[in-house]
Amino acid sequence: MYKNKILVAIPVFNETDVRSIIQRVNNFHLDVLVIDDGSTNGLHKDLINIGNIHVITHPSNLGYGKTIIDAFTFAMENGYDYLLTIDSDGQHEPEEISLFLREIPFYDCDILSGSRYYFSTKIDNEFPKERYLINKEITGIVNSITGFDVTDAFCGFKAYRVEKLKLMRLSEHGYGMPLQLWIHAWKSGLRVREIPVKLIYKDLSKQFKGVLKNPVKRLNYYKNIIEKEVADTLQKDISVLKTKKKAIL
Repeated sequence: MYKNKILVAIPVFNETDVRSIIQRVNNFHLDVLVIDDGSTNGLHKDLINIGNIHVITHPSNLGYGKTIIDAFTFAMENGYDYLLTIDSDGQHEPEEISLFLREIPFYDCDILSGSRYYFSTKIDNEFPKERYLINKEITGIVNSITGFDVTDAFCGFKAYRVEKLKLMRLSEHGYGMPLQLWIHAWKSGLRVREIPVKLIYKDLSKQFKGVLKNPVKRLNYYKNIIEKEVADTLQKDISVLKTKKKAIL
């Protein structure tokens, strides 16, 4: 049906509606990879009984970033042309995969990123205010560094040219992985474009776990990732300049 080899990756961790999400994704007749990040509710056994999907299982919870990195590795090692990622918590509509498919093959970008804030958004009771404000601040920082001019730095609904994923070396296993990705994409000269997707928060009571439950600490965690990646870039640039200077002398 499709001229390009396309994979849809779905990270999961104890979500209860995964089977329905997978069934809706399967309507597009694409290869599907589910990465179970150490679920403790018996989800792994349920996934084994679902036909026509690939499954990666983490023995314990390794983090959202690790699930996406595993999806990148799987796509690269198995010769896919494009990779789509979609969350399994109901915040992404599988039917909107069609928005990404109509853009394939990409001619003007390497990463096509969904944005829940593509259009101006009024803060109301439909989504957590602190998440929106943190997203807005971090997105502004990312844009000031990369010039990408994105509107949603954290949306997990994305499509990638797999060939370009080989240029990035990602290592952040936590929720801050998308920020490392933006900086690596910028360093690698990748082109980025956004398309609007629905803004959905089905469970407003859902919270981060552990330290990240504190908004201030979560914001600092995100900033630290960006600062580290930028510092590493500057250090590498300085090293290159020193090497060139020695060569000239």
